[in-house]
Amino acid sequence: MKKTLLALGCLVAFTGCSPQDDNKPAPNDSAAHSGVSVNADGVMVKEVEGFGGVIAERYEDSQEWWPEEPRPADDAPNVLLIVLDDVGFAQIGSFGGLVNTPNIDRLAANGLRFNNFHTGALCSPSRAALMAGRNTHSIGLGSHALTAMGFPGYNAVMPESAKSVANYLGEEGYVNYAIGKWDHTPLYEVSQVGPFDRWPSGEGFHHAYTFMAADVHQFVPVMWNDHSPEPNRTSRHLDIDLADRAIEWVTGHKSLKAEDPFMMLWASGSMHSPHHAPDDYLDKYVGVFDEGWDVVRERIHQRQLEMGVIPAGTELTQRAEAIPAWDSLPDEEKRLYTRQMEVFAAQLELVDEQIGRIVDELERIGELDNTLIFVTADNGASGEGGLQGTFNETYVLNGLQTELEANLRHLDDWGKANTYPHYHAGWALAGNTPFQYFKQSVHRGGQSDFLVVHWPNGIEDKGAVRSQYHHIIDIAPTIMDVASAEVPAEYHGIEQQPMDGTSMRYAFNNPEAPSQRTRQYYEMFGNRGIYAEGWKAVSLHGQRMPWITNSVSPFEDDVWELYNIEEDFSEANNLADEYPEKLAEMIAIFEEEAWKYNVYPLYDDMIQRLAKQSDRLFGDQTEFTYYWPGAVRIAEKTSAPVKNRSHTIETSIDYASGDEGVIVAVGGMTGGYSMFIQDDKVYYDYNFLDGVHYILESPVIGDGEVNVLFDFQKTGEFAGIGKLYINGELVDTVEMPQMHISTYSLAETFDIGIDNGTQVSKLYTDPFEYTGRLDRVHINLTD
Repeated sequence: MKKTLLALGCLVAFTGCSPQDDNKPAPNDSAAHSGVSVNADGVMVKEVEGFGGVIAERYEDSQEWWPEEPRPADDAPNVLLIVLDDVGFAQIGSFGGLVNTPNIDRLAANGLRFNNFHTGALCSPSRAALMAGRNTHSIGLGSHALTAMGFPGYNAVMPESAKSVANYLGEEGYVNYAIGKWDHTPLYEVSQVGPFDRWPSGEGFHHAYTFMAADVHQFVPVMWNDHSPEPNRTSRHLDIDLADRAIEWVTGHKSLKAEDPFMMLWASGSMHSPHHAPDDYLDKYVGVFDEGWDVVRERIHQRQLEMGVIPAGTELTQRAEAIPAWDSLPDEEKRLYTRQMEVFAAQLELVDEQIGRIVDELERIGELDNTLIFVTADNGASGEGGLQGTFNETYVLNGLQTELEANLRHLDDWGKANTYPHYHAGWALAGNTPFQYFKQSVHRGGQSDFLVVHWPNGIEDKGAVRSQYHHIIDIAPTIMDVASAEVPAEYHGIEQQPMDGTSMRYAFNNPEAPSQRTRQYYEMFGNRGIYAEGWKAVSLHGQRMPWITNSVSPFEDDVWELYNIEEDFSEANNLADEYPEKLAEMIAIFEEEAWKYNVYPLYDDMIQRLAKQSDRLFGDQTEFTYYWPGAVRIAEKTSAPVKNRSHTIETSIDYASGDEGVIVAVGGMTGGYSMFIQDDKVYYDYNFLDGVHYILESPVIGDGEVNVLFDFQKTGEFAGIGKLYINGELVDTVEMPQMHISTYSLAETFDIGIDNGTQVSKLYTDPFEYTGRLDRVHINLTD
């Protein structure tokens, strides 16, 4: 029977069998063409490209083979990147700060503090550069993704030739996790349909739990699970949730693949506005900052000198002229500003506790010693709260300053869920001690940050300070170095540009090693700087402070300053007049670097840059249709551009008495608009600032087909008239003398049938999902 079957196999598969042995067929041309041949043992086998075993007709003559999975080096550590937001050089306890940060300080005491570490002076660019290991303008993130321009240095489209350290480690066998803030994806790509190239998944993270915006409401966060929006929810505080998720993922990872390392980006939204903390934290710092920012700066400076975290003899820079002396303020203002700093400190302590929870878990499961931990921030402390601070950061985003009286009305609730606060710029200056200025500036106050590095298996000189000059682009090469990995020449068929950063590992156990970074350029919103061989030239464009968003000035009028950083750590003594030739040399080096890394063209009109994005996205489109139930969680910036423009919003519904809920909403508690049905009436609510609501209300509507139309007619520069029509009949009119200029919120979204995130209108208190059936909503621009 066996011989019969084999012979039949010969007849079926081939034109003939071997004349020597009718059990061993000889392949004809077609068999050879399909990769079949006879091996040395006379067995017919098939060759398959990439397969290392043997495929024969019988299992006994075959050999199994499995491709090797990528494996990191045997000693490759886990990596934990902890990135805080808007935390200055001097706001961590181990860098002289007055806030309790015992968990970060514990990492510093058992690791290293780098005191000469620098960033991109703004969140979006720094975070992109951190992952890419390349200069911000080299990867299209010369400024924030919201202010992108159609030039290589600013288009917010990270090139495929500059993949992230997570991409490369994934090829080595790492599993990568992103948690928290992810702020460099262009908002027009933040939706369920992507594209996802610039999401965490596109940059090599296998799992992500993120908010895809510059900030987030800490009690009502708008979150994404990988590519899917998470349902609306509330939280005790988002940072607690982020720590929970980190612990779940780390312990799960090590339960399933204990031998495989992970890389985790844990990016808290704190201490960016809003400064939120649970009620039981808000009074922890009462009285600590009563002396004001001038005395606090002096106290921090003295602590820094005593700790050795700044060089002996470092001067405290002069208070910025725009910041008032604390003693010049009336008591009412002192009370307000003190409370602002108390809330900030409460939130920072909470964040530190969550970091401690993660570190404790690593220690509990035996992974702490072999985990390389970086703790830093994305830029210096933020002065964007301006000269009053603000209970609602949307003022600043629209080029406005908050009135003192408005802030005082919210004093008792500062830091609670009904505020979206930011502190006075004077506290940011104190947080950047001993340096000048704030976030956005490329003086040291804007781009020098604390850096703590903890790695027991690789760092011997525990608790020491390192002063080598380094930049955030150096972290990715350091990770590649300790993982024994190299940047590939090609990634998925695309040639990769070299990393601009350099590994910091050489300094871990060699305090006297000379800096391997000897040159670094800076540019942010026209502020320019260059570091080279111990000297720095820097210019504050137009002398613009970060709370001013609508200022333009000629770049040729900018005044450059010169500092000898080797002798003047804090940039306290401007030597431009004393060494004009050196200044000219430094400016020439900036020009060289600027052309090399795509810094040009410079353009400082932020309002126009925001508007140009809208123009590029929508062109001359005037009609927009959104379908229920899928049109949800659309980024505000990519929804119909109705701000300060004549427009209509229209829908037709088959109404049944008792149906209620949101028809369309965009924005949240900080500003926006909502059309909804409640108590058998249609409402339109425009939420401006400081509790100003322009509300339209219809009479009771009947069952059946109902056409609803809101019509806004612009009558002034930022003013207009709103009208509400039901079935073609005008039912209400309201004057709207104040309108948003640029944004309602950074974090909230556009939704049909629900108000995700915080609520636009005070007439309802939850997402108020529509209980009936919607079809679609039409928005027409009529200007």
